[in-house]
Amino acid sequence: MKSEIMRVDKYISNQLNGVSRKDAKALCRKGEVLVNGSVVRDSDEKIAAGKDTVTVQGENVAYKKYVYIMLNKPKGYVCSTKDGKSPTVLELVPPELYKTGLFPAGRLDKDTEGLVLLTDDGELAHKMLSPKSHVEKKYYVELEHPVQDYYINEFEKGLEIDGGDVCLPARIEFIAGNDKTCYVYLKEGMYHQVKRMFDKLSNKVVFLKRVKIGGLELNPNLALGQCLELLHKDVEKIL
Repeated sequence: MKSEIMRVDKYISNQLNGVSRKDAKALCRKGEVLVNGSVVRDSDEKIAAGKDTVTVQGENVAYKKYVYIMLNKPKGYVCSTKDGKSPTVLELVPPELYKTGLFPAGRLDKDTEGLVLLTDDGELAHKMLSPKSHVEKKYYVELEHPVQDYYINEFEKGLEIDGGDVCLPARIEFIAGNDKTCYVYLKEGMYHQVKRMFDKLSNKVVFLKRVKIGGLELNPNLALGQCLELLHKDVEKIL
């Protein structure tokens, strides 16, 4: 695959959190930037990202074109880059994982927990969210009243919920040992969809958590509010 050619100051600012282009230029002038073992004082110099070796202040700066982060979202956070009223999911990203341009690929309601993918890869997000892709999402649901057998057919035929919205066919899976819990599988993501679907069936969602997107499952060891950087092979499971 062809390497991306970019200026050394852009490379440094893109790969190092908190380092601006101005900072990168200053590091070059001080002789603290090496490319393939040689000092580079000219910040305009071009490098082949992912091919050339860049060292800043003695530390190797590995190239990552995009970053992919799994977040176990807690209640109270909004899936937005900025809100003004409520804390956003980006505020949960630790400094060592944060990168300029990160955004949540898809949304979870403020009071819903679970799997959120944070990335700066717009192309992947578009594919993942496109209706043509039909990426399935799995939710763990706790209800006020027991799950009824007839829910299966109602979900499969596509419920018409409040406002006249008609859902795509969905699946519901019972959980043995607790008749007030189930898994729901959707291939779309309308506003408050799971809650509205059960409202239509005269039941109420009391707890909701997304546990899977496509083939990517929420890591069971990831605590609420914690982040985990994903490998590319893991991200591919989404599609």
